[in-house]
Amino acid sequence: MNRTWAIIERELRRFRRSPLLIIMSLIFPLLQLVVLGYAFGGNVRNLTIAVVDQDGGVPAVRVRELAGAVAANAKTFHTVSYGDEGKALEDLRTGRVNGVLTIPPDYSKRVISAREPRLAIIQDNTDNFVAATMAASVGGLVAGLNEKPKEERTFTSTRLDVVELYPYVPYVQYLLPGSIVMSIFMMVMIGGGIIFIDDKSRGLHEGYLVTPIKRLELIAGFNLSGTMKAVLAGLVLMTIGSLIAGVPNAFDPMRMVRLFVVIVITALALVSMMFLIMVRVSDPLMPRAIFGILNTLLYFPSGAVYPQQAFPGWMKVIAAVDPFTYAVHAFKSLLLKNTGFNAITFDLGYLVVFSIVAMTSATLLFKRTL
Repeated sequence: MNRTWAIIERELRRFRRSPLLIIMSLIFPLLQLVVLGYAFGGNVRNLTIAVVDQDGGVPAVRVRELAGAVAANAKTFHTVSYGDEGKALEDLRTGRVNGVLTIPPDYSKRVISAREPRLAIIQDNTDNFVAATMAASVGGLVAGLNEKPKEERTFTSTRLDVVELYPYVPYVQYLLPGSIVMSIFMMVMIGGGIIFIDDKSRGLHEGYLVTPIKRLELIAGFNLSGTMKAVLAGLVLMTIGSLIAGVPNAFDPMRMVRLFVVIVITALALVSMMFLIMVRVSDPLMPRAIFGILNTLLYFPSGAVYPQQAFPGWMKVIAAVDPFTYAVHAFKSLLLKNTGFNAITFDLGYLVVFSIVAMTSATLLFKRTL
């Protein structure tokens, strides 16, 4: 650990002497958060709506049939039947479903007696794109219910009540999780990857090779120092970004603790990935050349600026293995919904496993020879 700490101390000292590097690593994500406000193209599809039928009558069956028709044709959403409304709402809060369509117990009676029958769609409005698409689709479903047949005996007009689960989420808040991840990534690339390659090109890296330090200690030292820098960037962006975006109760102590844990694990995952990519690279121009590629390949498929349900199949494959995806989802859950660790357990697990695999692979690939 003494040898590992010596590497960490050296990297942090050099980092402290580069205030311009620190500033540049923080300014770009902030500018991105403030400026980027355009919606990306694409139709949101394949949403999941929980249907809670508390009635069971013939009119309620017709509602379920029309929902099934939308799922089979437009494919905007598919339905999952729930017997317990509480379980459906819990799954909505943890992100397993995108909305809950509730058919109240007296729906059939109100339809038959023409006493203003109602349905309710409870939606996760932290994602405005998904919420708007879902409300429009279910609204079309209700319009189909209200169409009068040629020979109608009773007037059975149904009205839809839209219930938003959370307060209104402006787009700048929607972008904040992705901007935090981007700030961590920029610090990883600029304050870690580029400096590491510059050391190799200047011959400073050769000094490590004549010492008894082991490969694991060397990689661990670089990774931990890079993680500390990236955590600093993430904390600054999270604090300033929360104030800019107007996140409610942004500095709640328990929320801050959970966010800190996610920032640390995200930083470790991205630093480990960076060293895996750079471990055999010697050309100082290479990290600068791939920075833009990695930025595009990791940031946009993560769902940071547009919901993944609108992506084509090949892009969803990228999103499934992209560590940004799980970091962005974790930050959205904590910042926009103020959930607990139960909603982000899988995200944290994936990032931890990703870190271990990437760091192990980087250690095995590292050469102690010139």
